[in-house]
Amino acid sequence: MKQLNFVIENATGLHARPAKVFVTTAKQYKADIRILYGSKKVNAKSLIAVLGLGVEHGGEILVEVDGADEDMAAEALQTAVAAGLGEGEHIPAPSKAEPVASAKPSVNGHPVGQTIPNGLRGVGAAPGLAIGPVFQLRQTAVTITETFAGVEAEQARLGVALADGEVQLVALRDQMQAQTPEEAAIFDVHRELLTDEDLLEAVQQKIQAQQSAAKAWQATIQERASMMASLDDPLLAARAADIRDVGNRILKLLAGEDTAGIQWPDHPVVVTAHDLTPSDTATLDPQKVLGFATAVGGPTAHSAIIARALGLPAVVSAGAGLLEIGDGTAVILDGTTGIIQVNPDEGAQTAAKSSQAAAKQQELEAKSQAGAPAITQDNHRIEIAANIGGVKDAISANESGAEAVGLLRTEFLFLGRATPPSEEEQFEVYRQIAEAMAGKPVVVRTLDIGGDKPLPYVQVPPEDNPFLGERGLRLCLNRPELLREQLRAILRAASFGSLRIMFPMVADLSEWHAAKAMVDEIRAELNAPAVEVGIMIEIPSAALMADKFAQEVDFFSVGTNDLTQYTLAMDRMHPTLAGKSDGLHPAVLRLIDTTVRAAHAAGKWVGVCGALGADPQAVPILLGLGVDELSVSVPSIALVKAQVRTLTFAAAQQLAAQALGCGTAGEVRSLMGN
Repeated sequence: MKQLNFVIENATGLHARPAKVFVTTAKQYKADIRILYGSKKVNAKSLIAVLGLGVEHGGEILVEVDGADEDMAAEALQTAVAAGLGEGEHIPAPSKAEPVASAKPSVNGHPVGQTIPNGLRGVGAAPGLAIGPVFQLRQTAVTITETFAGVEAEQARLGVALADGEVQLVALRDQMQAQTPEEAAIFDVHRELLTDEDLLEAVQQKIQAQQSAAKAWQATIQERASMMASLDDPLLAARAADIRDVGNRILKLLAGEDTAGIQWPDHPVVVTAHDLTPSDTATLDPQKVLGFATAVGGPTAHSAIIARALGLPAVVSAGAGLLEIGDGTAVILDGTTGIIQVNPDEGAQTAAKSSQAAAKQQELEAKSQAGAPAITQDNHRIEIAANIGGVKDAISANESGAEAVGLLRTEFLFLGRATPPSEEEQFEVYRQIAEAMAGKPVVVRTLDIGGDKPLPYVQVPPEDNPFLGERGLRLCLNRPELLREQLRAILRAASFGSLRIMFPMVADLSEWHAAKAMVDEIRAELNAPAVEVGIMIEIPSAALMADKFAQEVDFFSVGTNDLTQYTLAMDRMHPTLAGKSDGLHPAVLRLIDTTVRAAHAAGKWVGVCGALGADPQAVPILLGLGVDELSVSVPSIALVKAQVRTLTFAAAQQLAAQALGCGTAGEVRSLMGN
């Protein structure tokens, strides 16, 4: 038997997605794998059991691995934990000083879940205003039969219900994939619950004890959800809603009840409910739902995460008084402040509608001009490109006014699978993206894994700090077969559009030389067309050596997220440092300035593809620094273009010069008026 000690560094501990990665990894091996945490010892192949441990950020766990393939299992688990357990963007851990679901929660010193004059105060979970009549979703209890048809018959009924539930969850996942790919993974977690070893074993034991499948399932789900809800950590306790959601889905199937969904009024409404499951939230129709509020829950619940992804204003933890508001009652819901005004007077409604209309008009005007270039009032042009992660994104980007793709994240082809994609599979996707962009440039970033993005088929030794270890280009150069196959696919697809190649996490010229030599070699083998090849500037050494790189590369793209964390020595996912890790820190801006000056001196162009590119306060400064391209999320394209058109390059240059002279990020933001 092997014993492994791990410290869980994920910002929110072993919550749904990292727990799923751990469990999925454990399930690949025959060995018996157990996790010890405090006084608890659980099956590592049971998602509910692992979640029930309540492991928080910094928690130390002991893992016991016992069986014929224990060596391979231990190595795989070490790799998975060291690589971050699949966390792309960690959700900041809720502050212990400000719980989101306690008996008397508060925000900024104001109690929530209580009545205030003319309304209720909750917790803002998704920004925006919703003005309209209330429609309360009332969950009705599922009626189940006490009739026991025999062990085999009940087991068969359970099997059919689980299979049907799997089909429904795949459909929900696919629906979410089209709207917000990152949150579609929530329903993969739900699917994992349907195969949970401990859960199914408990249900089978109850069936063996002469309970019907429905009764056995209902009782087991209640036990597991209650256990999860009792955890001290608000984020992990919020996962009880996921268990109840999956449980109710299967229970309805066992009882033969309609699972088609909600019967909506024939007019738009503000939804209220005791709570909303992720399934409920994912099926909300933005044409009928203006926003929603729940009596309980927190901003880290999956329903709140989905609401933000769908652009629906939402308030949670509004208290029991929310459910006393009758259907049809007029409300103003502010998803930013958490305030719900009940029966607002004419003046309040007029003010809210005016604010809402102004924001909507700004958005509409921006969208109407999305196809036009972003040119300042003194005739300086900056290219606005899109950050994308798939073919659908490329189609949307082209339709939304993107002048290029400044960052194609190719990780989507490699994540969530047991084996790497073939060259042919990659080629087909790159070809489709090139064609979708209709000749506009597409910057393809080569595989950027490691740190927070592990792959089960790429073994990386455990690292104390994977963000400073094997990741990005340095990882791929150590596994040249991965990089070579990807480069072949890109270069083959280059004939179908205007593809460019970009290498991530380049620290020095030797890495660039090795990668560029591989491109040249493969291009000669394939007799492929010449393509521009550039690097990301996300390590300070690359920015400081930009004058040397600029003599050889075709372009730079600044990844402000990583450049900020490496420059400030602050993990951008750290729950207590996230607010200080600001890309508008003068040190980061000086590195961008150094990069731009070096590039322009050599006749090369510079883009910014990090989150800073869509920050309204950063746009004038980046413009003033001389950045040639801002690559942003597809929904931000029109708004960033519209903002650029209100600026003058001369004023932006003055602002940038002032920003470079500031001492802190706070001073820079004050300079910009916040």
